[in-house]
Amino acid sequence: MPTRLLRAVGWSSAALLGVLGVAVFLLVLTPAKDAALPMRNKYGLVFDAGSTHTSLYTYRWPADKENGTGIVSQVDVCTVEGPGISSYADDPAGAGASLRPCLDQALKIVPAEQQRETPTYLGATAGMRLLREQNGTKAEQVFAEVAKVIGEYPVDFRGARILTGTEEGSFGWITVNYLLETLVKFSFAEKWEHPEDTEVLGALDLGGASTQITFQPGVPVEDRNTSVFFRLYGTNYSLYSHSYLCYGKTQALKMLLAALHQDSVTAQISHPCYPMGYQENVTVAELYDSPCVRAPSTASPAQVLTVTGTGDPARCSTAVQKLFNFSCGAQRPCGFNGVYQPPVRGQFFAFSGFYRAFLLLNLTGGQSLASVNATIRQFCARTWGKVQKLFPTTSRTHLRDACAVNSYILTLLLQGYKFNQKTWLNIHFIRQVADVDVGWTLGYMLNLTNMIPSEPPPGVIVLQRKSWIAVTVLLAIMLILTFCLLTVMCLQRNSSGYERL
Repeated sequence: MPTRLLRAVGWSSAALLGVLGVAVFLLVLTPAKDAALPMRNKYGLVFDAGSTHTSLYTYRWPADKENGTGIVSQVDVCTVEGPGISSYADDPAGAGASLRPCLDQALKIVPAEQQRETPTYLGATAGMRLLREQNGTKAEQVFAEVAKVIGEYPVDFRGARILTGTEEGSFGWITVNYLLETLVKFSFAEKWEHPEDTEVLGALDLGGASTQITFQPGVPVEDRNTSVFFRLYGTNYSLYSHSYLCYGKTQALKMLLAALHQDSVTAQISHPCYPMGYQENVTVAELYDSPCVRAPSTASPAQVLTVTGTGDPARCSTAVQKLFNFSCGAQRPCGFNGVYQPPVRGQFFAFSGFYRAFLLLNLTGGQSLASVNATIRQFCARTWGKVQKLFPTTSRTHLRDACAVNSYILTLLLQGYKFNQKTWLNIHFIRQVADVDVGWTLGYMLNLTNMIPSEPPPGVIVLQRKSWIAVTVLLAIMLILTFCLLTVMCLQRNSSGYERL
């Protein structure tokens, strides 16, 4: 082979090899638009200022996936010692001070360099709604002290406010469906899609001062006061949502005791929902310290009432039912107290107070309605001594109220919200989904940080399989060309030696 031709082949191979090498270098080291870049996490803090207690939730998510789904994780939850902030009406500074230990705990989790960019919120629910009705000035003072304390910490504090009942129900609904990926999910085609043939779930929430029901009905919502509209990930959702103030667990029990007092002609109150053998004293002032109950004009605030448990399941159920007005009146479906409600539809997640009450009696496993009824009746018929022996680690107050609370929940779900023996099995009593507590706080944060877009999010940032194939092929070609170049160089050296001879 002529020397000039060999040299030309050698130089051409070398040039091509160099070009391919540069291309592979750029492909591997330069991130394409699909390449995933390691990025730090972001954090968010949300105070759930409920009527009976306050909790601080710490959330974390990858910074490059703010518009993704199923990626927010709950890092920590801290329960604030003491009652809810609404209980500090006469000591506003105490409300703010009570938050400090949980804020200190959260800032041990959030990296110091990210704390000032960590969005922090406080949402108050029905307890503060009731305080605002009673005394708006005291409610503002409590909020001022709470905001003052949070503002002293190096976080991006975005305010404290009272949620409306509709907001509380709606954000709970968003939390449930966000975590279960019924709004949007990452498909096998490697893109975010609205799940086909997947119905969203309803949400049932029970707090201390209110209860909420939110679901997607099968008919248009007739009452605009109970209608909620969302456009999430490019899909429209028309929901029914209503919150019943004073029908949370704590206030309902207070209404029950007040009704029993007003039915009694003496200071002796027989309570059919308290275990037989239980007895306590309560003043009239303590009993009627809420706007949910009205004291009789003849009652003396200082009068001491003696409450004695009789442990009568049938009478307990009857007394609980008297707290509701189940007649609808108008020619349209309703829940209770004349509030419009379309027929319940689909699967529901019941959380917060619903879950905690049923957990005590081991009723969160999807038992039939007949089994649930039998278990509650059996518990309500036990004596105070027997109940304490069976549940030695449960607080005295929770044991005292367990029969009343579970009887109340059954009445609320069956006669109030109109579930029946068939639809009962559509209710799932849960506390967490994917290690995240179910409640309104996550939905609230997602909404306020714009992590739930109205349109579909962009494609997920991942390195596609075809990119890896291209890199592999180019590397193989480089190896082949390297072998060819070495062969040509050897032939060139041999040819030069032959010509000299």
